[in-house]
Amino acid sequence: MGLTNACVAIDAGNSKTDVAVLDTAGQVLGSARGGGFQPPAVGVATAVRDLAETVRRAARNAGLPPEPFRHVSACLANADLPREERELESALRALGWARTTHVANDTFALLRAGLPDDGSVRHGVAVVCGAGINCVGQAEDGRTHRFPAVGRLSGDWGGGGGLAAEALWHAARAEDGRGERTELARALPAHFGLPDMYALIEALHLGDLPAARRHELPPLLFACAEQGDPVALALVRRQADEIVSLAAVTLSRLDLLDVACPVLLGGGVVAARHPALDARLAERFAARAPKATAHVVTDPPVLGAALLALDHEGAPSEAYAGLRSHYM
Repeated sequence: MGLTNACVAIDAGNSKTDVAVLDTAGQVLGSARGGGFQPPAVGVATAVRDLAETVRRAARNAGLPPEPFRHVSACLANADLPREERELESALRALGWARTTHVANDTFALLRAGLPDDGSVRHGVAVVCGAGINCVGQAEDGRTHRFPAVGRLSGDWGGGGGLAAEALWHAARAEDGRGERTELARALPAHFGLPDMYALIEALHLGDLPAARRHELPPLLFACAEQGDPVALALVRRQADEIVSLAAVTLSRLDLLDVACPVLLGGGVVAARHPALDARLAERFAARAPKATAHVVTDPPVLGAALLALDHEGAPSEAYAGLRSHYM
């Protein structure tokens, strides 16, 4: 099969990128994984260049010649504003990869992955709580709602990075007496084989521990919460409240609070299914959005990008079933 009959699906997150080359029958012909996609840190040109290398590897793994693809469906982290989506879409189109190209924020991949393929439900809300946190929603008539989602500047709180920062802040203050006592002050340095928070602060500040290792801290926070530590438990509950707040506001803006609506939750923080977080989510959804049905989507996000490609190509129903079975 020539490359002219193939589509490319891209899920580019902050920490990793997955690319799948598929045909319009839903068969995945090849795939590749690359590093994170971070235009704000490295610049658009460098980020797109690295992405292009991952796409080339996926094409080689599919055994396809270097001809244009039918369509590129790219769901990208850091495409948080419509303007950023347009700029990145223009950059990808300039590469001449495909006849058509569509770029969306990566949260739309989660939304599509969680919706049925037969078009019976076209409305829904998706909340990603992974390294960061974001939310998008779609109404039956095609209207969408989204947040800027650029961190504290746009009012965001939580995600793995935010939880790690909060855990360190509370543990540091517990160590020196400015804050409430918490098991975090012992658990965090112990995880790295260090004697106390002073040693951990020094190691992170001077680079003895790479900043990337902060992603190891959220599971410790949840473990302390499960043991009943009040500081850790308060942070977990606040994270649940933030997730529900994002979803409830989106439902309200799209006039979906009073109708049955799926709320799709994804990302590493929620996919870990921490009991304290799950319990608080159920409680808060019941209070703020009782008609919403929340469930965790554990399918890889690249599936959502691939489903969007099939949507664009008007693929037959059996193509969707085949694609989903590939990622089961």
